[in-house]
Amino acid sequence: MAQTNAGHPWEGRRSESLRQGTGSTMNSEIVGIHHASLLVGDTGRALDFYCGVLRMEVDGNRPDLGFAGAWLWAGEQQIHLLELPNPDPQQGRPPHGGRDRHLALVVQDLDGLCRRLEQAGVPFTRSRSGRRALFCRDPDQNALELLESAR
Repeated sequence: MAQTNAGHPWEGRRSESLRQGTGSTMNSEIVGIHHASLLVGDTGRALDFYCGVLRMEVDGNRPDLGFAGAWLWAGEQQIHLLELPNPDPQQGRPPHGGRDRHLALVVQDLDGLCRRLEQAGVPFTRSRSGRRALFCRDPDQNALELLESAR
């Protein structure tokens, strides 16, 4: 049986406040997402994927944190790659990344990205929601959703 948050006291508050034009009834201190961190086993291999296939750019301002890694631009936000031991299993993950924890990124050209993923030998699945989106995994089995922006 599918579980939802229907009936939860917080459910729908943002939607209602947007209909009323008040922005947020929560007076939230949270105004956005700055970055998300992903664990990787080899920064160079990860950069081949994120920069070579996904065409992301490195932020060269990453300080020496005592471990290898990289900061990547994703629009105005970032992904931080951390080369640290990963406590999560890499085998046995769900075949479709939408059924696993994942990071969703907006892309401009989903068809072009599909071609680059195929050329790089990166398997992917289409979104099951009907949206123009796909799911793939990076070399460290981190699941990514790549969703085309509205044109």
